[in-house]
Amino acid sequence: MEIYQLRTFITVAQQGHLTQAAEILHLSQPAVTAQIKALEEETGVSLFERSSSGVLLTEAGKLLLPEAEKILAGSRDMLNRAKSLRGQLAGKLRVGTILSPDTLRLGPWLSVLRSAYPLVQMSTVQGVSGGVLNEVRKKELDAGFFIGRNPYQTVHTLPLMDLPYVVAVPNGLREALEGADWRELGRYPWVGASQFSSLSKLHAEVWRERNIAPKKVGDIDQEQSMQACVEAGLGLCMLRREHALLAEREGRLWVWGDTAMNVSLSFIYPAEMESEPLVGVMVQALREVWPEAGI
Repeated sequence: MEIYQLRTFITVAQQGHLTQAAEILHLSQPAVTAQIKALEEETGVSLFERSSSGVLLTEAGKLLLPEAEKILAGSRDMLNRAKSLRGQLAGKLRVGTILSPDTLRLGPWLSVLRSAYPLVQMSTVQGVSGGVLNEVRKKELDAGFFIGRNPYQTVHTLPLMDLPYVVAVPNGLREALEGADWRELGRYPWVGASQFSSLSKLHAEVWRERNIAPKKVGDIDQEQSMQACVEAGLGLCMLRREHALLAEREGRLWVWGDTAMNVSLSFIYPAEMESEPLVGVMVQALREVWPEAGI
């Protein structure tokens, strides 16, 4: 019985689907199937049964899963302990970033990490929330920043702050929309958000609650680009309050009002990496630069 076989068993059990497990493990589906078959032959019991939507644990599989998780956790703890015995912590981390560096307090955070752990190499990858979440889920990124609701139990979430959003309007529409209600706002074009952006879900939720269905002008994947579209007069949009108010003071757009909704900004990482020393140092540095978050 090999550790990699137990890791495959656990991942298939979590995902309930061979293809999704193979994607996360960076293996082919036949390789995943072969590892499960080898484990079943060695244990002498069937671990999974096929269903219309994927695979389900057998009763034997349900009983053996906690044991496999204990063994895998024990192996990680042993490796982590061995690393700590070698001396100063070292390693490489890839972190997904979104929004602006100032919003994430990225500079101070990286500075704290570098000062305390000079052998830890950090690289950042700019993206959109949905993409960062998916890459963290698949462990293509070690951690990342995310806005919105995380639906995955396999990804751990540390809330940092709530971001309030407002409705931003092109200056050319201010006279027409002063005193307007949501129904009138819905008659005008809106700048849409990419499906990979958490703002797409925010727009859909607000429109549904307000019972409007505006015509979308494109699907934009960055909030800065969405703001630029509003300033260019292409349509209305939901933007973070602080950025929208700054743009309003500079005469680049007009803020109609609040959406009455906040979006949570969080730090995320794979749940099974909870005990990893490198995750621990990232979280400790977050505590220093986000003291009000109560992490």
